[in-house]
Amino acid sequence: MHYWVRASSSDFAGTLPQPRSGHTAVIIGGSKVVVFGGLLEKKFLSDIVVYDIDNKLWFQPECTGGSDGQVGPSPRAFHVAVVIDCHMFIFGGRSGGKRLGDFWVLDTDIWQWSELTSFGDLPSARDFAAASAIGNRKIVMYGGWDGKKWLSDVYVMDTISLEWMELSVTGSLPPARCGHTATMVEKRLLVYGGRGGGGPIMGDLWALKGLIEEENETPGWTQLKLPGQAPSPRCGHTITSGGHYLLLFGGHGTGGWLSRYDIYYNDCIVLDRVSAQWKRLPTGNEPPPARAYHSLTCMGSRYLLFGGFDGKSTFGDLWWLVPEEDSIAKRLLATSPTNLPQNKDVVMGNNNVQSEGKESQMEESLFQIVDELEDKEFVQLASSLVGERVYSNQQVSDIQALRDHWRKSTPRHIPLKEVGPLLRDYQRLITRRLQANDGSHMQFIESSFPGKVAYGFYHIRNVNQLRMDDIPKLLAEYKQLLPN
Repeated sequence: MHYWVRASSSDFAGTLPQPRSGHTAVIIGGSKVVVFGGLLEKKFLSDIVVYDIDNKLWFQPECTGGSDGQVGPSPRAFHVAVVIDCHMFIFGGRSGGKRLGDFWVLDTDIWQWSELTSFGDLPSARDFAAASAIGNRKIVMYGGWDGKKWLSDVYVMDTISLEWMELSVTGSLPPARCGHTATMVEKRLLVYGGRGGGGPIMGDLWALKGLIEEENETPGWTQLKLPGQAPSPRCGHTITSGGHYLLLFGGHGTGGWLSRYDIYYNDCIVLDRVSAQWKRLPTGNEPPPARAYHSLTCMGSRYLLFGGFDGKSTFGDLWWLVPEEDSIAKRLLATSPTNLPQNKDVVMGNNNVQSEGKESQMEESLFQIVDELEDKEFVQLASSLVGERVYSNQQVSDIQALRDHWRKSTPRHIPLKEVGPLLRDYQRLITRRLQANDGSHMQFIESSFPGKVAYGFYHIRNVNQLRMDDIPKLLAEYKQLLPN
């Protein structure tokens, strides 16, 4: 079990980084996290902010090096950053409407920037590419957007000779994309998701071989279709390597069927390298707000989430994701012990939970279900289905018409704007059965309908916690609740 804990002032000393998205945050030598660049309200950033892990200190180093009177690279976001030893290499990105193709390195021992003059097969200027280190000498970069087209090229950079080489890959190729992730896992580069040519958001996973010279393999792509609870398609997510698994968090996708809506995610999904399958990471409390183009950095058993964007706001918050035995998790549980869920597969919010009292008091604080006639969005949806009504008794028939509409609907015919009212009505109907049942709420929720359909979404506090592939199951459970 892991817990999300918003970082408190006691966790850090120094000046915290300002809010941003599209930045990079890399860990160097296991001792420091280096944040560079990003975007804040149309302003592109070029600052370096460092977190000293051992001293729990944020600071801004005095960097040297640069050109034209400016220290370091020009302001940018959506660039790539890769670490080799104590050096952070930066390529490309965007500043305003301009895509960049310059190549920089920061020596983090002396905080000195150098612009690198490389040669060979130089990659075109681009943003939203993804890159990873190959061992302790080379960098591999894949894809991106050059302002006119999505890219599917692969480049390898030798950081000693400063030579770029475009990799010639035979066989089937993944669709061109940007906003994806690229992560070296042993001898393979794993690429997941992104936005593709024509704009669709993808949820495919590809592996590239032939990057290790000693293996003498012909470069080639293979699409991987792994079992388990795979992520929904997305771009702007992060994949962070931690031990024997890769942790995917957040990102941006689209929802709806008849109409398309932007949707941002805050789910944690693990790619287990040992069993080669996708899994949900069990978390014991509500996750941070959904976001994309954030950073998530692994520091031993801890992860540090920073920044991002949710379509409206740029975040500057810092969150820990820690195992339950971590002192940070113990701090959370000591202040609100009832945040512990009864079922580890159910994510429960930690707002308004009483830290003492009987189970009935806990139920009351967790499940404040709004009556139909007080649920304005629900009533408006019902009225719009059959026309505007005035009298409350007519509203009741409108509500029944809405429920009948959902009873007859398939998941493909539920637009995203109806999912929130549907979820709340689902929880309302369960609560009424619970009250009629006069039993323990957890025993009741964990019991099954005929056909073994469980109440799997009763504890969901916010519709944003649902994945798109949860909606068919939610609708099926809802139909079971409706009277015949």
